[in-house]
Amino acid sequence: MTFVQLIDCRTSRLDEMNRLLDDWVAETKGKRTATHALVGKDRSDAAHIVEVVEFPSYEEAMRNSHLPETGRIFQGMVALCDETPTFIDLDVVRDERLAEDTVRRFLEALRAPGELSPLNDLLDEDIHSHDPMNPQDTLGLDNVRAEVRMWRDAFDFAFTVEDLLTQGDKACARWTWNATHKGDFLGIAPTGRQVTMTGTTMFRFTEHGKIAETWWQHDTLELMRQLGALDELEH
Repeated sequence: MTFVQLIDCRTSRLDEMNRLLDDWVAETKGKRTATHALVGKDRSDAAHIVEVVEFPSYEEAMRNSHLPETGRIFQGMVALCDETPTFIDLDVVRDERLAEDTVRRFLEALRAPGELSPLNDLLDEDIHSHDPMNPQDTLGLDNVRAEVRMWRDAFDFAFTVEDLLTQGDKACARWTWNATHKGDFLGIAPTGRQVTMTGTTMFRFTEHGKIAETWWQHDTLELMRQLGALDELEH
């Protein structure tokens, strides 16, 4: 079970504390068991600092706390605080990865049967899409929906998400796309062939959690080969 430790303290020496934490990160490389750490400053009280540290489990957190580097850094942290820091130990009982959920819902909506959904619950009205297949970027929700309809008219398809990583306001998905060629695609008449394409998409989100920008990279050359478009060139 994921374990999170909250360290609550008061200090007017945040810059020094950050340098101390930088030292801990450098000195515990290859040893620490913490997977994620962030430091927050109270907007209504600049001296109130909260550090959040995530571990795979409580046992891993205890291993981390017993590192000599952790003990030394903690003593330095105490010296920088106006009072002794307090600790809150939390077993994580629910973990909603909202950006990941939005990406998965978006990729599922692209292939959903029937009429294409408005997508306005997932995409920002001013979405900006970058795709090397297009000579120009696609701007705006209506234009993105038109591009999606082009793919839907040409293929019955589904995405399989192989990896999905998030950080800050961005996410990156590595996917496999499996499809049946059913309609005209870039001048290629329907072939009925089963085709596969791999690729990655980078997503940037608005502060409200909608997708504001996408960068697509996909193996279009392999797709064209599977559709027979390169047959004459290969002979």
